[in-house]
Amino acid sequence: MSVVIVSGSGGLIGSEAAEKFVALGYHVVGIDNDMRKVFFGDDGSTAWNVRRLVSTLGANYEHHHCDIRDREAINSIFARFGSSISAVIHTAAQPSHDWAAREPFTDFDVNAGGTMAMLEACRLHSPQAPFVFCSTNKVYGDTANSLPLHEMPTRYEIDFNHTYSGGIREDMSIDNSLHSVFGASKVAADVMVQEYGRYFDMPTVCFRGGTLTGGSHSASELHGFLAYLMKCNMTGRPYTVFGYQGKQVRDAIHSSDLISAFAFYVAKPTSAAVYNIGGGRTSHCSVLEAITLCQEISGRELTWSYDDTSRVGDHLWWVSDNGAFERDYPAWGLTKDVPGILKEIHATNAANWVS
Repeated sequence: MSVVIVSGSGGLIGSEAAEKFVALGYHVVGIDNDMRKVFFGDDGSTAWNVRRLVSTLGANYEHHHCDIRDREAINSIFARFGSSISAVIHTAAQPSHDWAAREPFTDFDVNAGGTMAMLEACRLHSPQAPFVFCSTNKVYGDTANSLPLHEMPTRYEIDFNHTYSGGIREDMSIDNSLHSVFGASKVAADVMVQEYGRYFDMPTVCFRGGTLTGGSHSASELHGFLAYLMKCNMTGRPYTVFGYQGKQVRDAIHSSDLISAFAFYVAKPTSAAVYNIGGGRTSHCSVLEAITLCQEISGRELTWSYDDTSRVGDHLWWVSDNGAFERDYPAWGLTKDVPGILKEIHATNAANWVS
């Protein structure tokens, strides 16, 4: 039996990974204790998604209600499956800037300490298994805000002659910038994943994503930009735009496209790999543009207000350059863009959110 361990299996990316690797013929062992409900309340709970996985995947999916900070429990799971583990997909995290600042110890213990627990258990029991870490573009801090940007009617845009005009590459420095508490804890985890790859010669990879989204996102105000925006639009809940006049630009990658990249790496792993991954120039928009799209798709107006206080470490403009990954895995490519993603979020959640 070939096993894939997925942490954060109740979340958007983790659940997509569970379904993908079951479809590829693996037995998936999911780890999730619904910490998102602790972070974000009922809006963020992933319990419904775990029930869905258990129901739809049946015997091919085995769930463990386990905290990644519990080293003994994590070690026990890895010890049980040992050399049968074919890959580890680590998506569990505390994902919010704002929440991290409220409880920095918890944020660091989950993001950095939890990643260490997963890495060390993998090293001890299945060092041959590709270890995929869901990192973030926040490891670069606010360095991107120093790029030459032009203010346009609905967005900021980079100077078309700049080296990053096609998207930001992995050669951007992570030093001398404001990361936010969340960004710093993810830096610690990201660097340790690389270190285990180099020092212990393990197949590890960091995927530094931006806006990760899809129809199954348990979105809340503090995390899940596109899904939460559409939820507010569909339910009549007021939405607040924070800073930059709503002209800040994000690229968005659908969870299925991200998990496809994970699967390509697992099939042909390397050691200590690092990739920026996102919607790139194919799939990106500003907050103002996303509001317009949501209103067009739903057919109703959004009630929204503006708060001039920008979030700490927030990016004015972020578009990923996927070139490094595409060169190593040329068969991979994006299949969805922002309008398509928002239409899916609307269709998937219409019955529940509207009622």
